[in-house]
Amino acid sequence: MKRYNITVNGKTYDVEVEETGSAPSAPVQSSPAAASAPAPAPAAPRAAASGTPVKAPMPGNILDVKVKVGDTVSSGQVIVILEALKMENDIVANASGKITSINVKKGDSVNSDDVIATIG
Repeated sequence: MKRYNITVNGKTYDVEVEETGSAPSAPVQSSPAAASAPAPAPAAPRAAASGTPVKAPMPGNILDVKVKVGDTVSSGQVIVILEALKMENDIVANASGKITSINVKKGDSVNSDDVIATIG
């Protein structure tokens, strides 16, 4: 048995996995429909903006984005409203400057430490 720590949505689980040492007896075949369907295109990576990142302090859903790229913000100004645990949380600018990127939109889900915006 091997023990692993697995983290899912910020919660850590201790799991044990048994090694059987035997390969499957028959190869697994995919259905013809799945084999002929094209693979989905990977999401385009977002360009990394230089500056100070504003990160999500907790997982949740974006209820509103209060600024747009090019806006000048001051430290402590509300950038987005994040719903977590059925509470609305103001996510504020951690520096003064100009918004160089916004990586979320209304309705998006974020995890802890996801970059919400960048201040240049």
